[in-house]
Amino acid sequence: MKSEEASNKFYEKLKTQLYDTTSWPSAYLFKFIIETDKKKIKHIERIFSGLKTKLNFSLSKNGKYTSISINTLMKTPEDIIDKYKEVSKNIEGVISL
Repeated sequence: MKSEEASNKFYEKLKTQLYDTTSWPSAYLFKFIIETDKKKIKHIERIFSGLKTKLNFSLSKNGKYTSISINTLMKTPEDIIDKYKEVSKNIEGVISL
């Protein structure tokens, strides 16, 4: 329960910061780190399908992890938070930066 509470506080703080620092709609850069797994990578791509995105993939030195950067136009901070939540809910072990 505490981690859910902490997560909600984090997203509320992020939403406030995004509204305070940016005019909307705006470009936003999502960054994720996952174990290198084609299924997980494809799942992240599907989550962002339908949006005009620029994706960049980078393997770790030993190839065990993949860093994914997704630059896309987002309408509101709530839309950004919804994407973060969708990724974390559906992809095990993802690290959102």
